[in-house]
Amino acid sequence: MPAAPTTDRSPLLRPRIFADVPSVTAGMSTRHGGVSGPPYDTLNLGRHVGDTASCVEENRRRFCAALHTDPAWLATAGQVHGSTVRVIDAPRHEPFCDGLVTTTPGLLLAIAVADCAPVLLADPEHEVVGACHAGWRGTVRHIAAHTVATMADRGADPAQVRAYVGPCLSREAFEVGPEVAAQFDDAVVSYPEADGRPHVDLKAALRRQLEGAGVPGAAIEESSHCTLQDTDTFFSHRASEGDTGRMFGAIVLRH
Repeated sequence: MPAAPTTDRSPLLRPRIFADVPSVTAGMSTRHGGVSGPPYDTLNLGRHVGDTASCVEENRRRFCAALHTDPAWLATAGQVHGSTVRVIDAPRHEPFCDGLVTTTPGLLLAIAVADCAPVLLADPEHEVVGACHAGWRGTVRHIAAHTVATMADRGADPAQVRAYVGPCLSREAFEVGPEVAAQFDDAVVSYPEADGRPHVDLKAALRRQLEGAGVPGAAIEESSHCTLQDTDTFFSHRASEGDTGRMFGAIVLRH
């Protein structure tokens, strides 16, 4: 199930999996619609990449406005490619974690990415939402499953959780070394290149992990977008060799 259609150069993708849930709003930014100059053009939301601070703050304001959320209620994670998930109830930057969970209405949980996958989660019935940052290291450390488990600790039922795996490196684009491929299940590793270099299907790995945590397969939406193959729309750390901006995948409970 793809994300909702958007016009060219849209600043926001809206997951379909939450479209019929009035108590949850979620979105994924693109690189369009902001004020930053190259190489952060234009909607860079990352404060740590070298962009002008005033541009980042204006970009964050615009992103939050597109989600009808006050930027003063933004919560972000420190993202260290680990498996730590924190429960928060107030807007802040939470260091040394890769997942956030809340039951607080109005708190916008945001994950910054530029090739890694943002995973957005919600149990609308029990009013619990979560978000996590899943690169290959976080995925092999089961960050998505840990986020679902933390949501369950706050009253969520995994069988009622809906999930969105946002734009990231596709299987075709995610070439890895054999030492990385060995850490994944064989089912998500392929060898499409003539030289036998392995590729990892990160979205499939996250789907398997979410299903293993109890999330129904029909309640998981995977973005069809690849950040490396569409650098006009998305920031890609790999394509730019590290000199680029960051996008947000974000989710909020409504009052």
